[in-house]
Amino acid sequence: MREVPGVRRWHRALALPFGLLLIAATALVAQTAAPPQRIVSLIPSVNETLFAIGAGPRVVGVSNFDRFPPEAATKTKVGGLIDPDIERILSLKPDLVVVYGTQTDLRAQMERARVPMFLYQHAGLADITATIRDVGRRVGNQQAAVMLADRIDADIAAVRRRVAGKPRPRTLLVFGRDGETLRGIYASGALGFLHDMLEAAGGANVFGDVKRQSIQATTELILARAPDVIIEIESTGTPNTKAWDALPSVPAVRSHRVYLLQGDEMVNPGPRVAHAIQRMAEVLHPEK
Repeated sequence: MREVPGVRRWHRALALPFGLLLIAATALVAQTAAPPQRIVSLIPSVNETLFAIGAGPRVVGVSNFDRFPPEAATKTKVGGLIDPDIERILSLKPDLVVVYGTQTDLRAQMERARVPMFLYQHAGLADITATIRDVGRRVGNQQAAVMLADRIDADIAAVRRRVAGKPRPRTLLVFGRDGETLRGIYASGALGFLHDMLEAAGGANVFGDVKRQSIQATTELILARAPDVIIEIESTGTPNTKAWDALPSVPAVRSHRVYLLQGDEMVNPGPRVAHAIQRMAEVLHPEK
């Protein structure tokens, strides 16, 4: 049977006098509770959180896709979701690696190297601030994390209040498309933080009955769903929104309610999520 780490030390401690036992227990707790000093994170939203709560100086490695805050871009790049550079990660001698829960191979490599990990999972809007609190607790910046999460929750609640009671336009939320065409369209389904952001901003997801995070939407499907508003979100690049003119019978196109919202905050479930929701609300309910 595999021995649980730390159990052998506790067995030895049981043979000590009570005073020495107390000292040993305190030392063990201090050892396990020591905040990490060399953090590698492959998740842009978690890196943004680390910098926002004051742990940025302890970050030594980030993903290839980190752009915010600007300080993150100066850190060593260690790959991404599908291509983590394990050799480079280990060369940084991390005492904490933040990984996606789905990165099973990377997790196995870190376990073999006995590197502590924080497992991240994509989920809903409420999980964003929960993750911020968890990250703060794990890295020893709990108070700053709680303050940040509370402020985000309050800002989102304020947006909900401003749009409460207003008509909720049926909205197509697009987060991927071949730039010059209406091919390769990916839209938000009824699960995940993008759907929750749209709902908080006062929109009704045109695919709100499809219990999936993403949907590959054809033009025929979009014509059938007939959204009142189309919102495209992009972290970089400038999709050609004129491409939607090819669907003049769609209410959103006919009424000129096709919007492009650019910025990392629109696609990163991190500390700027309340600002992203506010931006959605401004195009959904310009009168508010």
